[in-house]
Formats: sequence, structure tokens, C-alpha cells
Amino acid sequence: MDPDSKKGDDGLSPMAQQMRSAQPYLDAVWKLVGGVGLGVLSGYFLDRIFSTKPLFLLGLSLLGGAIGFYGFIRAALLLTGKKSPP
Repeated sequence: MDPDSKKGDDGLSPMAQQMRSAQPYLDAVWKLVGGVGLGVLSGYFLDRIFSTKPLFLLGLSLLGGAIGFYGFIRAALLLTGKKSPP
């Protein structure tokens, strides 16, 4: 059997089509994870530099979480806005 016969209209395999359709959802999740991760890491390193043990870690963790959550909600709302109602 020819492997090209299983490809869709755009020339992608079914797995690649599924990954392409999941991409917007993965982007939304990475915005949340990235915001929190960046806040935690930058807070940790600033605490080590300035010897203010939990101050920057807590503050930037909360700020990163809020920014990441905002990005996640905004991306989720854009995703739902693209879908047509049933």
C-alpha cells in the first residue's frame, strides 16, 4: 500500500493533522506555564543576588501567575470566538 494514499487533502498524515488542530490549545497552556515558570525562576535568581530570601520569589511568582493566567484566558476566549455556534 502506498503511504501517500493515507494523507489528507493538504498532504499531511492523520497524526500531523491532529497535531496541527491541537496547536492552539497547546499554545494557550504554554502561556500559563511560561508565565509561572518565568516568574518563579526570575524571583529565585533575584533573591539569590540581593539576599532577600522569599521576597522576589513570592512577588514574581504571583505576578507571573497572573500574567500567565491572563494570557491563558485571552487565548481560550480567542479559541472559542473562532468556533461557530451549534
